[in-house]
Amino acid sequence: MTETDPAPKSPFRQPKAVWAVAFACVVSFMGIGLVDPILPALTSKLHASPSQVELLFTSYLVVTAVAMLVTGWVPSRIGAKRTLIGGLILIVLFAGLAGSSGTIGGIVGFRAGWGLGNALFIATSLAVIVSSASGGFGGAIILYETALGVGIASGPLLGGLLGNISWRGPFYGVCALMFIALMATILMVPKTPPPAEKSSLTAPLRALRHGPLAKTSVTGLLYNWGFFTILGYAPFLMHLSALKLGAVFCAWGILVAIFAVFGAPALKSRYGTARTLIGSLVLVAVILGVIGVFPGHRWVVIIAVIASGALIGLNNTLVTTAVMSISPVTRGVAAASYGFVRFIGGGLAPYAAGRLVARFNTHVPFLVAAVVVLAGTVVVLTLRPALDDADTDEKHPGHSAIREAVEEAVTEVPAEPEEAVLARQAFRDDRVYGDGRAVREEHYS
Repeated sequence: MTETDPAPKSPFRQPKAVWAVAFACVVSFMGIGLVDPILPALTSKLHASPSQVELLFTSYLVVTAVAMLVTGWVPSRIGAKRTLIGGLILIVLFAGLAGSSGTIGGIVGFRAGWGLGNALFIATSLAVIVSSASGGFGGAIILYETALGVGIASGPLLGGLLGNISWRGPFYGVCALMFIALMATILMVPKTPPPAEKSSLTAPLRALRHGPLAKTSVTGLLYNWGFFTILGYAPFLMHLSALKLGAVFCAWGILVAIFAVFGAPALKSRYGTARTLIGSLVLVAVILGVIGVFPGHRWVVIIAVIASGALIGLNNTLVTTAVMSISPVTRGVAAASYGFVRFIGGGLAPYAAGRLVARFNTHVPFLVAAVVVLAGTVVVLTLRPALDDADTDEKHPGHSAIREAVEEAVTEVPAEPEEAVLARQAFRDDRVYGDGRAVREEHYS
């Protein structure tokens, strides 16, 4: 940097509009592990079976999956701000209703509405932060990643703290926090007009005709089956209070965030997407196998669950990387296709785990999930040539092509949260290498 260059602006010095959406992002990402600490309490307080309680995940994630098909269509017609507000209203409404419900069926139904609101919000929040932030694209991405990490790590802890008071606490807590975020978004975020080009409602489904995109999405479904088997049923094996369960999943969430943001780009750079992803999936299967063999050993389960956070973080970013790098369609459409397929696996796995335990024993769902995740490695092996080619192309982008593509992706909707990690890596590479072709010409001259 020369004396005349301006000092880089802190990514945390942002307009109020950005902070309003970032705060809502934190609360939204809390929802991933928020209900984990209260799952055992719900079975006893509401006299429900574990498989019934697991429907809290199923209704939430299956609705989220279906909603991914329309989260591009909606903002392309009403604009990003109205989509954000609509999503936040749904979350406030259904989180409050879930806390007021007295039956497990009612909570499951209200969680479905919550899932729809969360899908609409998450699909547009990244684009709004990027478009409203000061200090450039890179600063906006850092802020979004920070919100992602804080939300994932603090969600289970908040759920444990509030759940230790009452099982209704986490639902009312989200309702209150999201109401604050809703008011801040209405008052602080500027109006965003709909884009000139309207998104097609059927585009995400048509995109799945492309073989590599479909296979990568199936990989996401298979590893999400293992991920949500751990997230959904492992709490029943630990026999801990809500507060202690919250602490366990807080540690899990910290590893998810660290390895998604830092571990995945580093390992991908060294070993490539395919090799890193295969290794990570194999290790997830090993962890599931360990839990399946020793479900009655509390500390084995606790350690395995926390360790799985690192691998889940890697997989989230790596599979998203694969989807975005080999997709023949726009990244907004690819994100919708991938989100639709992968969340179906996440939604069905917890319910299936509860039914398998009821039919057989606690060993079976985790061993089944281990086999399912291993099947994901087989799918990745069929994709390896395409993934290796994509990695090679990224090493020689020329004229900042990779950063331009990712920057365009995160300003489209819908978006995957992991795209922020890809954008940060591409933006950093661009600052280091600049114009890829010019660097190579200088090297060989």
